Amino acid sequence: MAETESDYLSIGEVLGLLVEEFPEVTISKIRFLESQGLINPERTTSGYRKFHDLDVELLRVILSEQRENYLPLRVIKDRIDSGEIDPSKEISRPLGIERPPVTAETVDSQQHPSARSHRPSPLQTPSSRPESNVTAIGSGVQLDRSEFRSMTGLTEQEVTELESYGIISPRRQPHNFYSEHEVAIGGSARILLRHGIDARHLRNWRTTAERELSLIEQLLAHQIRQRDSTTRVKARDQANEITEAGAKLRSALLNFGLQQLFE
Repeated sequence: MAETESDYLSIGEVLGLLVEEFPEVTISKIRFLESQGLINPERTTSGYRKFHDLDVELLRVILSEQRENYLPLRVIKDRIDSGEIDPSKEISRPLGIERPPVTAETVDSQQHPSARSHRPSPLQTPSSRPESNVTAIGSGVQLDRSEFRSMTGLTEQEVTELESYGIISPRRQPHNFYSEHEVAIGGSARILLRHGIDARHLRNWRTTAERELSLIEQLLAHQIRQRDSTTRVKARDQANEITEAGAKLRSALLNFGLQQLFE
């Protein structure tokens, strides 16, 4: 029996379904995910991609894991291959039937299990979403530029500007790659950029961090130089305590200043 057009969606139609929920998605992004082996749509005899329910839901899961959980593509692929991520469990409607409207009661039930504890409610306004929460990707993970952009939501121009001002510094051995530290910095920088703060002004935050680091280094210089592992571990614990206290002090001072500002 010949397959009709209604049996599948084109890549453009898939983009139309996803773009409202994921404004950053493009046809190039979908093709990139295919090139990385995360999706594998069928092809027509003419070579055009054919997307079915499972393909669309799989794309939703991948995009959600990148945006909400900041997972690298290789980790997402491993979870899909192992069955830990199973988009088939999310499908509860035939192709062409719209999803029911989202309500406060159905938000949790519509979220993917692996992201349920992290994903902000669609009912939240952009200003109320916990956008600054960046999930750790694990020590030693190396991301290429495309993965880094996908995970942080930064545009190519923004990444270039942040690197030019030394806010983000990718490692260059043996190839350029980004670690969990650059992801945390990039995720926070994106929010500041979206609020209209220029990339060059983010140097103020970098300068403050460098001054705090210099002070900690001076305070703990003797312990840091010791070869004894116990002494070095103790010094690291002290550094962490100082950093945490400094962050709380900075936050308290800013909150006090904001209160005075708006009074």
